Amino acid sequence: MSGGLLVAGTTSDAGKSVLTAGICRWLHRQGVKVAPFKAQNMSNNSAVVVGPDGRGGEIGRAQAMQAAACGLAPDLRFNPVLLKPGSDLASQVVLLGEAVDTVTAGTFRELRPRLAQTAYAALAELREAYDVVICEGAGSPAEINLRAGDYVNMGLARHAGLPTIVVGDIDRGGAFASMFGTVALLDPADQALVAGFVINKFRGDLGLLRPGLDMLRQVTGRPTYGVLPWSLDLWLDAEDSLAYGRVLGRPAAPYGTEWLDVAVVRLPRISNATDVEALATEPGVRVRLTVEPAELAAADLVVLPGSKSTVADLAWLRETGLADAVLAHVGAGKPLLGICGGFQMLGRVIHDPVESRQGSVPGLGLLPVEITFDPRKTVRQSAGTVGDVPVRGYEIHHGYVSSADPGLTPLLTDADGAGEGAVVGAVHGTHWHGTFESDGFRRRFLTDAARLAGRHGFRVAPDTSFAAARERSLDLLGDLVEEHLDTDALWRLVETGPPANLPFIPPGAPTT
Repeated sequence: MSGGLLVAGTTSDAGKSVLTAGICRWLHRQGVKVAPFKAQNMSNNSAVVVGPDGRGGEIGRAQAMQAAACGLAPDLRFNPVLLKPGSDLASQVVLLGEAVDTVTAGTFRELRPRLAQTAYAALAELREAYDVVICEGAGSPAEINLRAGDYVNMGLARHAGLPTIVVGDIDRGGAFASMFGTVALLDPADQALVAGFVINKFRGDLGLLRPGLDMLRQVTGRPTYGVLPWSLDLWLDAEDSLAYGRVLGRPAAPYGTEWLDVAVVRLPRISNATDVEALATEPGVRVRLTVEPAELAAADLVVLPGSKSTVADLAWLRETGLADAVLAHVGAGKPLLGICGGFQMLGRVIHDPVESRQGSVPGLGLLPVEITFDPRKTVRQSAGTVGDVPVRGYEIHHGYVSSADPGLTPLLTDADGAGEGAVVGAVHGTHWHGTFESDGFRRRFLTDAARLAGRHGFRVAPDTSFAAARERSLDLLGDLVEEHLDTDALWRLVETGPPANLPFIPPGAPTT
């Protein structure tokens, strides 16, 4: 059986995903055969993986990023359970890549034993195949109301005997209280697996932090394995769209004489918002997520991204005045792009007996297509061309184009020669995610968008590589782990498990 480690966090977005990826990249660079694992992820940012049977399946995008940190192709076992929220009350359940059910909080309890069994089996297979498996928890391990059925945090650690480290985001404040409280709320058997802490997103003089680290060790009997500094360069492949700031990344100065301003509508149920990250790697392209109609009016390019609930998010667009802002943007002749759910909103009519079950609802009427939702979900990787420029992407959707005006110009041509998506004037739409990761297509699209927006001084850089930018980000994570964490101590945890005789911190939860 291989070594392992669980990276838990005091909260969601504390840094579990990036720390897991950083440890994976550090181990990979040491020649260790390492794999990532997250038993259950709740996210609408997913990646398409080709399973052993040749069919496409979904895992959390963060696990695909962690796989890249390990030098591996994504594997469905890296994230055996994916929950994709379609509303505040219901989520689609994706089990080993395949959508199997839609559940509420109440019905989820009935399904949970099956999900736990699948997750445990996947981890067991990975531990047979790899030297080390670095596991990521979900949310906080101290959600004591959920502990009885937990199989992703301390439930997983107990099942697999995993030493656990707890990461806290000090940039938010309250990190010391959160880390102490996390341990103190666990029962004795869970506490015995929590070996120590990592501080994330620290800015300032480390000497001022040191007394707090010493006191944390005194009151918990557990060390802090290191302090990761704040880095503005870590923004690609965000686990959750809520982790985004208003402006993505660190926009570089324009290659030409003008900037191109891109406004991405931050839909309530935004899905695969990572599509626009590749745009933000281009010099002179400023990409912001927004819910302000005025920011759409000022933008050169507006993007309607994917949605897990197209009809509901379209209604929200209308309620907030953003739909009118989109129409005004197009009326001014400026470019608009709809991706997947955003593309579906641009059509004349959406027929949806599946997700919203609202039947037929009017779209924005900007593209002469009708969309029909099918209970069967399309999940696949795709390839094609735009003119002579190759483009790759992936599809995750229930809706499909059920009718279109004759002679409608497609945005893309797939590998079989069929048209995909649509273009009418400055309005563009496609079901394909991830197309902007194809450097040639991204440059072509931005060049056309700048022309339509009247930004004649904008020029795309000839050598920007999204794949290289992603690799630099992963290497930076590995560097941060190697430079700022006690990697010798981490390796001892991986090899030998949690230290013996870790002290119990009262009060502790009742023994489960």
